Amino acid sequence: MAFGTLDEDSGDEVMNEINMTPLVDVMLVLLIIFIITVPVMKHSVNVDLPRASNQPEDIKPATVRLAIGADGKYFWNGESISDEQLEANLKTEAAKDPQPDLHIQGDKEVRYERVAQAMATAQRAGVRKIGFVTDPVAAK
Repeated sequence: MAFGTLDEDSGDEVMNEINMTPLVDVMLVLLIIFIITVPVMKHSVNVDLPRASNQPEDIKPATVRLAIGADGKYFWNGESISDEQLEANLKTEAAKDPQPDLHIQGDKEVRYERVAQAMATAQRAGVRKIGFVTDPVAAK
């Protein structure tokens, strides 16, 4: 034992040095183990794996544009429709899979009540994705 043993010549003094020989021995054993195992790890078994194409399916839902004119009239993709036709069209689009996005574009002069009615009708019909289209203000 190297650490904490008594030295017989000097009396009761405790030896305060660590014997490095066992540590060097352990390091040499580890070095030999690594030298032997690294070349073994480089040899691999060739396996013929199947190939698969990784093309993501890019199905984008259609976009329905609902415009609301200044007089409160609804325009479905540019065509004028009534309130009853709006509800029927929204139910038809909500039943599709994937469900199309509904983009609502309201005129800046239209009463908010008409926009809220369109959103409520879309919610009742089961439309899940509603977006608002705005005209960007040009910075001066």
